Amino acid sequence: MAIDERVTQVQAGLPRLTPAQAFEAVRRGTAYIVDTRPEYQRRAAGEVPGAIVIERNHLEWRLDPASASRIPEAVSSGIRWIVLCEGGYSSSLAAESLRELGLLRSTDVAGGFQAWQAAGLPVVHPATPTRPRSAGSAW
Repeated sequence: MAIDERVTQVQAGLPRLTPAQAFEAVRRGTAYIVDTRPEYQRRAAGEVPGAIVIERNHLEWRLDPASASRIPEAVSSGIRWIVLCEGGYSSSLAAESLRELGLLRSTDVAGGFQAWQAAGLPVVHPATPTRPRSAGSAW
């Protein structure tokens, strides 16, 4: 199966959120946004305020409650993780990977950060990009 077909297949099975729905879920305190974009993208375009930054290659270890490398927020498999990438493609694959680990409420933002920005939702431009979260860190 080609990657485009795989992404389409994964997206068809995910309860994807619009940027406004993701914003509202975080505002209500019922979800976390996890930004997997690399630093150069966050530096160039900005960041979602309050998003947890986790590099894609560490995502499963940081969010799995059974992992010794989890972040403090990863306390149960019932947490709603909303993955955000630049355009809404790699985030779908990442959300599916989390669901395969048993984190069944995981999803992503349709259209990614580009759609977030186009919707006029908050974006910050810190002088220094937010550092990716590591095990046990809560900054």
